[in-house]
Amino acid sequence: MAQDVGDCLASFHSEMLVSQPLAGLRVLILEDEFLIAMDVEQLCRDNGAADVIILRRLEDYQPPVDGGFDVAIVDVMLDGTPTLDFARELQDRGTPFVFASGYTDSEEIRRAFPEVSLIGKPYAGDDLIAAVALAAGRSGQTDWLDVRRPPSP
Repeated sequence: MAQDVGDCLASFHSEMLVSQPLAGLRVLILEDEFLIAMDVEQLCRDNGAADVIILRRLEDYQPPVDGGFDVAIVDVMLDGTPTLDFARELQDRGTPFVFASGYTDSEEIRRAFPEVSLIGKPYAGDDLIAAVALAAGRSGQTDWLDVRRPPSP
C-alpha cells in the first residue's frame, strides 16, 4: 500500500511539473517595460511560480538575505542601463537565469554567457517558460517546447 501511495505522489509531482514547469519557484524579473513585466509575471504565475519579484531599475535591487529567488529573467538593458554586471553576479552565485531581450545580436552576451539562453523579443510565452524551466534544472519537463540556446562561439 505504501508503495502505491509513493508511486501516486511521484506521478502527481511529475504531472504537476509538466503542467506547471515553474511550480514552487521564486522568480526575479528584470524588465523596464511595465506591460511586458506584468505579462511575464502572469505567465510565471500561470506556470506555477510561487512568487514573482519585478525590478524595473537596477538601483532598486537589494540583495535578499534568504536568497530571495530561485531563477531570474533578465532584460539586457533596464532603462538604458546594461545588466551584464548583474548577470555576472547571478552567474558567480550560481543563480540560474535567462536573458529575455530585444538585444539578441550582441556577441558580447554570447561570449560572456555561452550557456545562458537568450530569448529574443518578441517571444512566445512557451519559449520563455521553457527556457526558465531549463535554467532552473527542470529540463526533462520541457522537452515538448522549442527552446533555443545561443550558438556556441
